[in-house]
Amino acid sequence: MQATLEHMTIWGLISDASLLVKAVMLTLLLASLLSWYLIIQRSTVLQRSERQFNGFLQRFRSSADLLPLYRETAQARGEDGGVLPVFHAGYHAFTQLNLPSGNPAVVLEGVERTLHVAISEQEIQLEKGLQFLATVGSVSPYIGLFGTVWGIMNAFLGLSQVQQASLSTVAPGIAEALIATAIGLFAAIPAVVAYNRLAARGQTLLTRYYAFGNELQARLHHKLHGASVNLATAA
Repeated sequence: MQATLEHMTIWGLISDASLLVKAVMLTLLLASLLSWYLIIQRSTVLQRSERQFNGFLQRFRSSADLLPLYRETAQARGEDGGVLPVFHAGYHAFTQLNLPSGNPAVVLEGVERTLHVAISEQEIQLEKGLQFLATVGSVSPYIGLFGTVWGIMNAFLGLSQVQQASLSTVAPGIAEALIATAIGLFAAIPAVVAYNRLAARGQTLLTRYYAFGNELQARLHHKLHGASVNLATAA
């Protein structure tokens, strides 16, 4: 009985688990570590993108002319993604399409399509890693449950080979099996919570990108029609 009590520790149960149960625990542990890495990394990226967007939006709205802002931020547009590639794609399309003989409607349509492509690229960046978190959150409990079922099955098979069964005989096998379920939940719960949180923040930021695209189109529309009115007055 003394040996059994000494053996009833977490590490003792894990070390005495079957090879398959150990493989299940190791898989879940690795999935948990990767999940936490993605949670920290994606949270940092989202926080940086939100801060960048807020700062750039203030500069955008306070700039009477967008060309100096376009030139000033040209070097930083590809560093971390965010709103800068969206702005540069839209304004670059405007400068390429805005010819003296061009149709303003065609120019604005080209800008709109370019902005949609640029925002879609940022959407892909915002969704990086979320699929893995969703997979870990949905699959980990079942992987842990598989390890638990296998461990309990082994415990009862071992119990059938002894003459007199007692709680101290079967408890270690069941306990080591339940550890797999606990590790599965430990991996799944943070992944699910982080997935919901990061997905919501990403969608909010994406909505703000679309709103910024509409605001940029409005500025360019005003610039085009203002130039058209000036040309008509001069003629």
